Amino acid sequence: MIPQTVVITGATSGIGLQLAKDYAAQGWQVVACGRNQTKLDELAQSGGRVFTLAFDVTDQHAVQQAFDQLFAQEIRPTLYIFNAGDCEYIDDGALQSSLVARVMAVNFMGVVHCFEAIQTQLTQGDRVAVVASSAMLTPLPRAQAYGASKAAISYFAQTMALDWAARGIQISVIYPGFVKTPLTDKNTFSMPMRISVEQASQTIRRGLALGYGTIYCPWGFTFILRCIHRLPMRWQQACVRWLTRSDK
Repeated sequence: MIPQTVVITGATSGIGLQLAKDYAAQGWQVVACGRNQTKLDELAQSGGRVFTLAFDVTDQHAVQQAFDQLFAQEIRPTLYIFNAGDCEYIDDGALQSSLVARVMAVNFMGVVHCFEAIQTQLTQGDRVAVVASSAMLTPLPRAQAYGASKAAISYFAQTMALDWAARGIQISVIYPGFVKTPLTDKNTFSMPMRISVEQASQTIRRGLALGYGTIYCPWGFTFILRCIHRLPMRWQQACVRWLTRSDK
């Protein structure tokens, strides 16, 4: 029996790495994508059917070349999880357009490049998932670039879902809260209800298996943020200041 195949970008750390390990443990063939070939090789040697592709999502040509290589081997994924992302903070409101451009290049254009590269290979019943963030639900301190990039990819994916529905292509948007990863480890503020990558992976895999169009994890914290999102902006800001109060 030919196993199902999932493509995961950003598979060398955090949520992406855990998803790759868990899908492999479930018997899926995993196409693990990332920039660091050494880390990809370590993942491939950890067990399961893992195929690796090393490329930078910000390089459109490299993305297209990598997926062309994949499809040339007659590997037929039915699930794509575009998870690669980065976060750079803006301190004290001192805006740097170059910083914003770097974050947008990875978190937004990186996903756009991947959509473009796979669009001609998708068939009815395939699912494409993108990892956005609950940070887009309400303004968070220092997260101007990160939150804006995740809001952009959420809108992009939801709009693509409308256009690709006629082809039978399903799109899911994932909204994590605080998950313990190398990215959140550098945060200096309180992170309420932070969960492990194992918990995040379990919630995401279950949601995708059930065909959910939106997946929130953890549900409790993201529900609170969705409620705050409905408040007047002044109240939102007061709630966020309390939730993200400094631990120092």
